Amino acid sequence: MGNPNRSAPLSAEKNPPPFRLLTVDPSSHARRAVLEARRGTIELPAFMPVGTQATVKSLTAADVWATGSQILLANTYHLMLRPGLDIIESAGGLHQFMAWSGPILTDSGGFQVFSLANRRKVSEHGVTFRSHLDGSAHELTPERAIDLQLGFGSDIVMPLDDVVGFDSDNARQLDSMARTHRWLDRAVAHWQFRRESTVNEHGRAFLFGIAQGGFDGGRRRESASAIAESAVDGCAIGGLSVGEPKETMAEMLAASVSALPIERPRYLMGVGSPEDLWQCVALGVDMFDCVHPTRVARRGALFTRDGRVNITSARFAREFGPVDPTCDCETCTTYSAAYLHHLFRARELLAYRLGTIHNLRFMQRQMAEIRLAIKTGDFVSAKQAFLDRYQVSNAEVAQAQKQRWSLARRVAGGA
Repeated sequence: MGNPNRSAPLSAEKNPPPFRLLTVDPSSHARRAVLEARRGTIELPAFMPVGTQATVKSLTAADVWATGSQILLANTYHLMLRPGLDIIESAGGLHQFMAWSGPILTDSGGFQVFSLANRRKVSEHGVTFRSHLDGSAHELTPERAIDLQLGFGSDIVMPLDDVVGFDSDNARQLDSMARTHRWLDRAVAHWQFRRESTVNEHGRAFLFGIAQGGFDGGRRRESASAIAESAVDGCAIGGLSVGEPKETMAEMLAASVSALPIERPRYLMGVGSPEDLWQCVALGVDMFDCVHPTRVARRGALFTRDGRVNITSARFAREFGPVDPTCDCETCTTYSAAYLHHLFRARELLAYRLGTIHNLRFMQRQMAEIRLAIKTGDFVSAKQAFLDRYQVSNAEVAQAQKQRWSLARRVAGGA
């Protein structure tokens, strides 16, 4: 007798997952689709800004919406510690608390717990850890992760997974994958037990599964197959961008996607450099999130069609046109590159807001361009044109590798 949790998707009997595949590019695996979430339609492929602690740093919810963002991500680990479930529930849920009316996906907190290193202990029951804020003891189990996210009012819920880094040995990678599968079975069972709580006046929330498998292609396919067989509404690929070379990431991603069903959305967790979006969409990914665009924006690194520029460079001191003449964001249509240069050099707080608005708008313009190229059948040529023009320096690649490696060893501080 098979596992009762490994069946049709959770909403299949009366409420089919409203994922509609519209176009598949004939020359790649790129897909255009829509996901009808309970708080709005998400056009796919989509990039989700990261609002770790119920905020995209320096922006209001209206600012984020104006960039063209359709959905954002918040983090269970951080929100359970501060302000806590009780306050968020008392506020009427996460949407009302942060004044965001669109869909919200919440990460389970598995990656943040992983990055606590010697502050956490993983067992079959779950994870015990000490808060990075005050050292207090906490426990996160597959069931508790579901309860927290349902309490937040999340529209897309992620199960607790066991994350490992690029330097983990084969035995640990295999153990992580197997435990992630067992935890998913428990999460699905608890989701079904709490079925009434997954529905509110806006509709039904979705539960995604997370494929792991470390850095072996066979394990990646095995894990993705297990997720595909499970009763989840969407499939995520986790455990990548944790210090590995980009070539390895691409290889593991291709292996994972090859075993995922075409009729459910595919979400690659934690990846979001502009060049990576095009490459990963070509492999069949529908959804992305990453702190990268907002984090580098606060350091003065702004995206343009020709690549990333450092707005603090002296060459911008007398540049009285926009930082990107092709951009329609509030920053580029209102302020000069010289003004941004001044704000960043003076360390004025407005610099962070204007830089973040620009980078998020750049990301959303890229996603719109990708969707249009898939629709018109021009994706491969559009991808090549973007990659030929968008210059990534060797120093930038090295910095990104270092940042991913560092991020895998500490608690992420947010977007």
